[in-house]
Amino acid sequence: MSPSSSPAAERNRRMLRARDEMDRLYRQELDVRRLAALVGMSQAHFIRTFKEVFGETPHRYLQRRRVERAMYLLREQGRSVTDACFDVGFNSLGTFSRTFKEVVGVSPAAYRLGKGPAPVPTCFISTWTRPSSFGEAPRSENAYAAPTAAGDGSASPEATEAKR
Repeated sequence: MSPSSSPAAERNRRMLRARDEMDRLYRQELDVRRLAALVGMSQAHFIRTFKEVFGETPHRYLQRRRVERAMYLLREQGRSVTDACFDVGFNSLGTFSRTFKEVVGVSPAAYRLGKGPAPVPTCFISTWTRPSSFGEAPRSENAYAAPTAAGDGSASPEATEAKR
């Protein structure tokens, strides 16, 4: 730790290092022991800290990362569901299909056929859905609520944005 960095900044830097490793090696088998050793923590402390910083466990992050990559392979590359499953690091087609449906909301086969959500770049989806963990202002509880009263001027997106 450098003398000028705070403990929180050092913690965040370590977690970013672990997340970068997961992003880089998502196709490989990654275990908590290896990632915890990379950042110099015990396994339990690493899991707790990762969840504190990013809002999800390392395992869940890795699954989501793999699903995001599989979405790209299915949509842009026209790969089969089985090929996409094994290319992104899942070892079981059943686990892949179940996890894909949990994350995306439709099965991989339906997504491949174009029956999935609207094609929005995954980086936008990730940014929108990823919890803030670096001191940014928390979102209001009504940020996702639909406009309620028609004609009161608050139904337009500009009016909603202006109220924030």
